[in-house]
Amino acid sequence: MNREEMIKKLIENDGYWDFIIIGGGATGLGVGLDAASRGYKTLLLEQHDFSKGTSSRSTKLVHGGVRYLRQGNISLVLEALHERGLLIRNAPHLVSHQAFIVPNYEWWDGPFYGAGMKVYDLLAGRLGLGPSKHLSKEETLKRIPTLEPKGLRGGVVYFDGQFDDSRLAVNLAQTMVEHGGVSVNYMKVTGFTRAGEMIDGVTAKNMETGDEYDIHSRVVVNATGVFTDGILKMENPDAEPIITPSQGVHVVLNKEFLPGDSAIMVPQTADGRVLFAVPWHDKVVVGTTDTEVPEVSLEPRALEEEIKFILDHAAAYLTKDPTRDDVQSVFAGLRPLVNVGEGKSTAAISRDHYLVVSESGLVTITGGKWTTYRKMAEDTVNQASLVAGLKDQPCITKDLRIHGWLKHFDKTDPLSYYGSDAIYIKKIVNADPVMGEKLHEKLPYIKAEVIWAVREEMARTVEDFLARRSRALLLDARASMDAAPEVARIMAEELGYDRKWQTDQEDAYVGLAKEYLLT
Repeated sequence: MNREEMIKKLIENDGYWDFIIIGGGATGLGVGLDAASRGYKTLLLEQHDFSKGTSSRSTKLVHGGVRYLRQGNISLVLEALHERGLLIRNAPHLVSHQAFIVPNYEWWDGPFYGAGMKVYDLLAGRLGLGPSKHLSKEETLKRIPTLEPKGLRGGVVYFDGQFDDSRLAVNLAQTMVEHGGVSVNYMKVTGFTRAGEMIDGVTAKNMETGDEYDIHSRVVVNATGVFTDGILKMENPDAEPIITPSQGVHVVLNKEFLPGDSAIMVPQTADGRVLFAVPWHDKVVVGTTDTEVPEVSLEPRALEEEIKFILDHAAAYLTKDPTRDDVQSVFAGLRPLVNVGEGKSTAAISRDHYLVVSESGLVTITGGKWTTYRKMAEDTVNQASLVAGLKDQPCITKDLRIHGWLKHFDKTDPLSYYGSDAIYIKKIVNADPVMGEKLHEKLPYIKAEVIWAVREEMARTVEDFLARRSRALLLDARASMDAAPEVARIMAEELGYDRKWQTDQEDAYVGLAKEYLLT
């Protein structure tokens, strides 16, 4: 997957695209893959980098949603559990089973949550990951020795899925391209073209060169997440906003706070959310909050009260209380909640996806969550193909293997998240052993991964590599800042840029990474 090739295909296309998708997060990439794999001529445009926003800032879970079960949203849980099973089957190199333990500190917790998890198991059906069961206090502490023992009565263990969100996003883009689609990052949609009252394409700007294009399509899909209202306003200045953005914050701690393989799930926090402490890339991700925010941003920032909320809740359940000094990185993401009047607090607003067609023919898909991205895409392409008058083609993504698919691999291999691509990165090292050197002693990444990201994954900036092709920014923000100069040097060599580009990239990245640190 090469950006220059993608731009060339965009320019050389002399007719109408069947689909133009605006947005390169989970939803847009899902729609792009679905449309391309059905044989439709498909173009996806992303204003920044793939999964730059919400889709790289999740809790890293592929799950049915225990909280939605408690809220009585059985249909959403059923759909999500089904999609969880499909995703584990279609991307086993990125999605894995994860044991979660609900610690019980009150006598009624065990029967209450034990029964709830049994319902969860039943809803998963044949795509279930394993039966839930009660644990004694001793069994619970054996699995999580750092759990607060005072007052602990036992626990309930159940199973869900865990994944690497931005790595999946990149693999979805690659899979889309393999099925004939064209996917371009750093290509901002600036307006719409029209045939009479109907939208028949977009105007777009190449953010690297400044070149502008008029691109025509039989249907345009707005899949821009928290930026949905902006595109709707572009289409109709009188459009009413439909998105209530909710901020979720996570902190990343060292593994010593949660040794072993089990995660902790706290089913009820002060703001009505579920709190997770999850092992991830040999660190621990703790979150999340649910805070309504007044405006959207590509780089949302954690609020002091959110950080305190997470650290206080973690301290209540762990023997060693994490402090600000223990935080390796803090990241925030915005959820595109569709406010249809179901509740005033963002914790109460539906997580179901929302699909609507404007009078001009613009198809908008928003809401939902990573776990259900495939079903959201299927529904969207079904609807959009009708709007476009395209020949009906069946959806094939239920059984479509995602790029990198590999069932048997060594999970201790730092390159395992590349799946079948890992052998090509190792070939780079074999050709030049220097490329096998680590970028930083505290990070698992090697120099060859930078080369691979530029050549095959459309990484264009130091941030693209350190934040999303690798997860260095989230795992250890300080270490990632130290690695930035070498990443910039390798990328400049690959892309043909000069020393000034390197310096500019280093400065820009360090400025960004500082915002992920607690001072």
